[in-house]
Amino acid sequence: MAELKGMTYLKNKLAMKRPRVNLRYKHYEMKNIARDFNISTPPDLRYWMGVLGWCGKAVDSLSDRLSFREFGNDVFDMNGVFKANNMDVLIDSAILGALISSCDFIYITADADGFPMMRVIDGRHATGIIDPITNMLQEGYAVLEFDDQDQPITEAYFIPGSTTIYERGKQVSTVKNNAPYPLLVPMIYRPDAVRPFGHSRISRACMSIVDSAVRTVKRSEISAEFYSYPQKWILGMSEDADQMDKWRASMSAMLRIDKDEDGDRPVVGQFQQQTMSPHMEQLRMFAGLFAGETGLTLDDLGFPNQNPSSAEAIKSSHETLRLTARKAQRTFGIGLLNAGYLAACVRDNYPYLRRQVSETLLKWEPIFEPDASMLTTIGDGVIKVNQAIPGYVDEEKIRDLTGI
Repeated sequence: MAELKGMTYLKNKLAMKRPRVNLRYKHYEMKNIARDFNISTPPDLRYWMGVLGWCGKAVDSLSDRLSFREFGNDVFDMNGVFKANNMDVLIDSAILGALISSCDFIYITADADGFPMMRVIDGRHATGIIDPITNMLQEGYAVLEFDDQDQPITEAYFIPGSTTIYERGKQVSTVKNNAPYPLLVPMIYRPDAVRPFGHSRISRACMSIVDSAVRTVKRSEISAEFYSYPQKWILGMSEDADQMDKWRASMSAMLRIDKDEDGDRPVVGQFQQQTMSPHMEQLRMFAGLFAGETGLTLDDLGFPNQNPSSAEAIKSSHETLRLTARKAQRTFGIGLLNAGYLAACVRDNYPYLRRQVSETLLKWEPIFEPDASMLTTIGDGVIKVNQAIPGYVDEEKIRDLTGI
C-alpha cells in the first residue's frame, strides 16, 4: 500500500478545490454575479444583474435521464443494501452532485446491528487520494457536519480498515471495519488520466457563455425602457415659457404648445426608436454556443422551433446528449459497484476481494423512453431475430431495450 498523505494534507487539498466547486454551484443555483463592463449601464443599474438557468438545465437534462434500475447477477445482494438506504434518492443525489462538482462521495457506516448505512457527501466537503485501478480511495477525508458558516464540526479520516471521527478538531473515536478500502467511495463524472476526479458538467465555457448572456439580458432590459418611451426633443422653446412636467408631457395624448408673441412656435420631434432585435439575436447566438457545448438544443434553452418535432426527431437532435449519458452511465456505474462492494464487506464483516464483484452487471433504464412507433419497430425486429434464433430476445432483453 502506498504511503499515506495524512489528514492535514487532505484538508489543505480540499481547501484549494472548494472555491471552484462553490463557483459551479453558484452557476447551477443561479446565484452567480456576472462582471459588468460599466460601458452602457446607468449608475443606478450597475449592480443589478439578471439570471439565466442554462447551467442548471445542462445538469438536470443529463441527470434526469440517468435512472439506475438494479444490479444484475447480484450474488452479494447489493440491491438489498441500496434499497434499504432509499436507493432512488441516494443515487439521484450522488449523480446530480457529481455532475456539478465532477465528484461526489458515498459515505458508508454501520448501524447498531452492523447493517451498512449510506449517505452522500458533496464535492465541497470531501476529498481523498484515488486508486487509478479500482477508482476507490487509498485514504479519504470528509466533513460530516458543519455550522451555518460552513465551518467543520464533525470530520472523518478514512483509511483501509478504520474510520477516525473528530469533533471540533479533537479525535473522539475510531471505528474499525473489515473493508479492504476506505469507506468513502467517489462517484466521478468523466475521469481521465490527467484528472482522475473527473470534469464538471458546468465547464469553463458554460460559465463564460452564461455570463455573456446575462450581460445581454441586462442590456436588453435597459434598452427596453427607451424602446417603450422613445426620447423626445423640442427646439426653439422660449426661455420665458412655463416648464413642463417631463413625465406628464411624455405620457400625455395631447400636447399643447402656444406660439410666442412674435408668432413663432417650437419644433417638436423624437429620436429614432431603438429596436430589441440586436439583443435577441445576440442572446440567440449565445444560446447556440451553449447548446453546442452541452449537447442540448435551442428548444431546450427557450428558443422553440415553430414546427413541433416528433419523438424520433427529438431523439436524433439529442444524439450528443445520448452519447454523453452513455458515458456517464459507465463511470457512475463503477462508483455504485464500489459502494455496493464495500457495503457488502461491512454487512458481512468480511474482506471480500474486489474481483469477486467483477461479474456483477449494472442495469439502467433507457435514456429515451420509446414512443408507440418505436415500440412497433422493436417488436418487428424481435420477431425476426427470434425466428432466426429462437428465444434469443427474452423478456429481460426487451425490458433493457424499452424499459417495459
